Amino acid sequence: QVQFEESGGGLAQPGGSLRLSCRAPRAIFSVFAPLDLGWYRQAPGKQRELVASIGRSTTYADSVKGRFTITRNNSRKTLWLQMNSLKAEDKAVYYCDTLPAPDSWGQGTQVTVSL
Repeated sequence: QVQFEESGGGLAQPGGSLRLSCRAPRAIFSVFAPLDLGWYRQAPGKQRELVASIGRSTTYADSVKGRFTITRNNSRKTLWLQMNSLKAEDKAVYYCDTLPAPDSWGQGTQVTVSL
């Protein structure tokens, strides 16, 4: 099973920042560079949604545009999501993976935004 490994979640105050990291599984190292990758999130009681993607260009969900930044380093096989100006509604489990969305997911990393 090929799964990405997310990290960097935690508790942040409203208006605060977190930086999520994602390491690709070794099985896809050789094909990592051309892959379209994304950060997804799933809030309690809601469907999983794509919040940011990076390939030849970057895209963002309207809800995070201007606050989140997705970056990648193909040499390090790593993807990041810089999250600034966090809001309570950003609370979710965050996952990274390829686009289109896979059939199975990694563990994700929990982000909680609260005073």
